[in-house]
Formats: sequence, structure tokens, C-alpha cells
Amino acid sequence: MSGTLYGIGLGPGDPELVSVKAVRLIGAADVIAYHSARHGRSIARGIAEPYLREGQIEEQLIYPVTTETTDHPGGYQGAMDEFYTEAAERLAAHLEAGRDVVVLAEGDPLFYGSYMHMHKRLAHRFPAEVVPGITAFSAAAAALGRPLVERDEVLTVLPGTLPPDELTRRLADTDAAVVMKLGRTFEGVRQGFADAGKLDRAFYVERASTDTERTSVLAEVDAGHVPYMSIALMPGPLNETGALPEAEFTETAHAGEVVVVGLGPGPREWTTPEVQQALSQADDLVGYVTYLNRVPVNPRQRRHPSDNKVESERSAFALDLALRGRRVVVVSSGDPGVFAMASAVLEVADEPAYKDVPVRVLPGVSAAQAVAARAGAPLGHDFCTISLSDRLKPWPVVESRLNAVAAADLVIAIYNPASRERRHQVGLARDIVLRHRDPATPVIVGRAIGSDAEQLTVVPLGELDPQLVDMRTLLIIGSSQTRVSTKPDGTQTVWTPRRYPAAELPGA
Repeated sequence: MSGTLYGIGLGPGDPELVSVKAVRLIGAADVIAYHSARHGRSIARGIAEPYLREGQIEEQLIYPVTTETTDHPGGYQGAMDEFYTEAAERLAAHLEAGRDVVVLAEGDPLFYGSYMHMHKRLAHRFPAEVVPGITAFSAAAAALGRPLVERDEVLTVLPGTLPPDELTRRLADTDAAVVMKLGRTFEGVRQGFADAGKLDRAFYVERASTDTERTSVLAEVDAGHVPYMSIALMPGPLNETGALPEAEFTETAHAGEVVVVGLGPGPREWTTPEVQQALSQADDLVGYVTYLNRVPVNPRQRRHPSDNKVESERSAFALDLALRGRRVVVVSSGDPGVFAMASAVLEVADEPAYKDVPVRVLPGVSAAQAVAARAGAPLGHDFCTISLSDRLKPWPVVESRLNAVAAADLVIAIYNPASRERRHQVGLARDIVLRHRDPATPVIVGRAIGSDAEQLTVVPLGELDPQLVDMRTLLIIGSSQTRVSTKPDGTQTVWTPRRYPAAELPGA
């Protein structure tokens, strides 16, 4: 028996505007599919994230092109048709295996949405159901607090990508209008309203229903800062007058910036004064919810928590806030430049839309430093850090690097050794290092260092039990020179001498 294909409308952006039925189906699905551009961020997945569960298969459908050119022989349309066909077959494989597949869609699935391309290719082959969602222009009208149409007025919905003359003609011929797909089309859309003689009736809504929602009269919007997720609206003549509610998102007098900070791995005293100052000056705090909860609440500030697997989305959100003149702090644990948010923010900040946003990175005490200090001085000589997570790099790369650094006789600090889903990699890493190290080599197992649940043990490499390791653990594997001293009270100190004997150099 085949699975069922569901096209799920998620609404305009606020997770609380997702329907009860959509929430139920998202939680029950075997496979969650969503579209994204090459940068990997998915607005749809971000909206649905509170309703996902562990163990679900995720199919990320990455567009081959968005606004850039392509050398595909069929041009833009040819590249997209090929992509939709390939994506549909990926989902068909799950459906044929009896798995229910949910395709996430912002707004409504059949209203300017990518889901329709899956529906047209799969609905005649498998059971399919579409769950409607609140459209973006419905949320935009709610943000304005103004009806779009009343009685016999006619509403026209237009894409901003229409040729300027056609856009002007249709705007002139209708009572009320919604223009979607702004961003790079904004100047032409605004000119279309002006040429139709209706610019004075037009309004602008950005990211309706989200924390960064903004409303304005269309004529006063800065064209250089218009995201794709924005809409132009013209209410019908019966509702064209009346005061526009003041936008909740107010501009600030100072220049916006993004500061990426590290809180350190534990107590507040491990957070540097420089970081504490940046936190106190911020308008907005952005970060993984667990880390953000470590920052004291300030009613003046806005807090934007998110899941720990949406680094790119979180970065873009912070940069968008900064474009509005907000002072934004992106919060990491430990040091933000060590397997944390600094590189994610800088990668997104390199995109043309954010070139003018200042980004600063403030250091923090890293987890490796904290564990090493608790144990003694195992990082007293050359060392390296490696993450065992293969979420962002292939496992063979991890294996090859472990082999190389183990052969080089470096002390190894291992981040992200395990999680609920990844339980086998600690054992694999241990066995790789054992090819080059004595089984008696000391290994420091530091768990939740700096918290009330802190645990620190020292075990021989050959006796390292993977079951003792979880995501809150950091491992430090000693080199051939690392020593363990035991004090009279039984406590152990681990240290690596600063000198390396010439006779023991590899290859000597």
C-alpha cells in the first residue's frame, strides 16, 4: 500500500497560524519535504519546526537556480522543470515504500507555491490531500487593520514580475490589488502604482505575522531594503481612508549591526566583560533557545529563540534585523568561532543583500579550554579540535582527519561526539586513534563542565566507553607525551609537557 502525499499550507510565518490539521499531519508524517535555495535556508521548515518530531526523514529540495542565470540548455524553465521532475521522483520513492510524505509550503500550497509542481506530478499516481493555509496577503491585510474589499469591489492579485505596462494596466482597471513577489521587482511595482494614478492608496507590508513585521505607505519605502517576503496592497475605495496603525517594528536612531558572542561553556563569570557589555546594549538577542535562556531577561530587548539546526536561517534573521537599524547580538555557547555561530553569520553576511551590515565577533571561553582547565593542562603542547558530527561534513572526512592528527601525535579535543541519533561514532573514533596511540593514553571525559551536572573523569583510551558520552560531553585525547598525576586524595591532574623529545618525533 502506498503512502499519501500531503501539501501542507503553513500560513504567512507565525507558527501559531498553522492549522490544527496541519500540525497533526506534520507530526504524524514519515517524511518531511521542503524547498530551499542553495544557501540551505528554508522558511517553510522554520515555520514548521515546532511541530517536527525526532526520527522523521527530511528531504530538502534545493532549487538549482533562483534569480541567477543558468547554462542549462533549456534555460531557466528547463532547469526548473528538470529539478521538479527529479524532486518528484525522490518523493515518489518514499510514497511507493508506503511512507506518508508532507510537503511544507509557506502560505497556501496552491497559491504561488512550489508544492503545486509536486502535486501535478504525483497526485495522479498516489493518494494526495491538500491542507490550505492562510495566505500572506490575508496576514498583510490584518497587519494593516484594513479591509481589502467590501460589497461588490473587485480584488486583483498580481505578481510583481509582470511587465511594467501590463502591471500598470491591471492596477488601473481594478478596485483593490495585492502585488506579490517584491524584492528586486519593488521599484517597478511602485512605479506601476504611480503610473496607474494609485500610489497614494498603496501600502507595504513586510514579513506579515512575524517578529519583524513592518508596515508603511508604499511611497515611503526604501527600495534597497525590500525582501522577497513582502507585499504591496491597495484597499478598495470603500476602505482607502483612515489612519494606518503604527508599525510595531519601529526604526531606531542608531546604525544597525550584528555582534556574535560566546557566553562561555558554563557560569556567568565565564562570560567576558566585553560580551556582557554587548548583551546589555543589544536591542535584539538571537540564538538557540538553550543558550538564549542563559541570558538574563531584559524587558527592553526582544528575544528570538530557535532550534539548534537552523544556523543559516538564524543568521539571515539577525542580519535582516540589523538592516532595520537594530543592534543585534547572536548568542553562542563557548567561543562563537569554534563550531558555532560566527562562521554561519559571516557566510550569510557575505551575500550581496547584507554587504553593508557591520558584523563583529567577540571571543568566549571555549568548551575545550574549560574542560582542559578542570583537568589540568592537557593542551599544553600542540593540539587540534575536531567535531565528530557528520551533519555538515561527510563521515569519511572525519575519519581521514582523525587518522592524520592521531599519526601526528597531536592532543585531540573532540566536539559533538554523540547525540540521541549518533551513538556509534565515539567507538569508531576511539578505534581509529588506537591505531596510532597506546591503549593507556589518557582520555578526559568532560560532561556539562561549569554546570551543576558537571562530571569529569579520566580513562585509558582502550577503555573509553561510548555509552558515557553524549552531546554535552567534550573529549580530550592525550598525545604520547600527556601525563597523569595522582594526588594523595585520589584526584588526578592531566598535563602535556611543553617540550617534545627530539628522539620521539614521528619519522625520527
